[in-house]
Amino acid sequence: MTTTAGVTRRELLRRLGIGAASTPLWIASLTTLAEEHALQAAPAIAAADWKPTALSPEQNETVIALSELIIPRTDTPGARDVLVNRFVDAALADADEVDARIFCRGLAWLDTRSQELFAAEFVKATPEQQTALLTILSSDKNKALEDQIGVEFFQAIKALTIVGYYTSEVGMKQELHDDGQIFFAALEGCTHPEHGGTAPTAPATKKKS
Repeated sequence: MTTTAGVTRRELLRRLGIGAASTPLWIASLTTLAEEHALQAAPAIAAADWKPTALSPEQNETVIALSELIIPRTDTPGARDVLVNRFVDAALADADEVDARIFCRGLAWLDTRSQELFAAEFVKATPEQQTALLTILSSDKNKALEDQIGVEFFQAIKALTIVGYYTSEVGMKQELHDDGQIFFAALEGCTHPEHGGTAPTAPATKKKS
C-alpha cells in the first residue's frame, strides 16, 4: 500500500464521500483542512489546561456526545477517550469563518430539533432519543427540506470524528495496526447500522455496534 500523505488524503475523502458531487463544498473544505492539520494539532489537543476556542462549553459537550455515538467505547477507547471534541474545536478554529459558522448553525439546529421531538436539548435526551434523531439525519431517504441543515451537519460531524479518531495514537496503532503512518484505505466511516455505515475491511480490534 502506498502511504504518502497525498494518497492517504485522497483515499480518506473518497471513503467518506467528501468531494463527491452530492457533498456540500463547506463539508469538503472543512474535512480536508482537518485532515491536513491533524498531526500538527496534537500537542494543543493534549494540553492539560485545554479550553475550547471555537466552540462554546455547551457546544463542546454536544460534540463530545455526538462523537461518542459515532465511535463509542467498546474493548478499545471511543471518541470521547481520544479527545475527538478537541480535534473538532481545533479544526473549526483554523477553518474558514463561513464554514465554521455553518457547522455551529448545525449544532444549534440539532438542539432545536431535539427540543421539538423530545422536549430536551440533544445532550439531555436519552441515548435512544439521540440515536433516533441521528437515524433520521443519516437516512438517504430523508429529503425533507426542514431537515437539510441537520443532514449536512451530521455528514460534517461524522467526517470530523472519523478523521480525528483515526489520526489519534489509538486510532492509528490499536485500530489500524499502524506503525506511525496513517492508513485510511480500509476506513469506511461510521459502522453503526442505524447510521448507514459499514464495517471496516482492514483488521481492527474495535467493534462498533
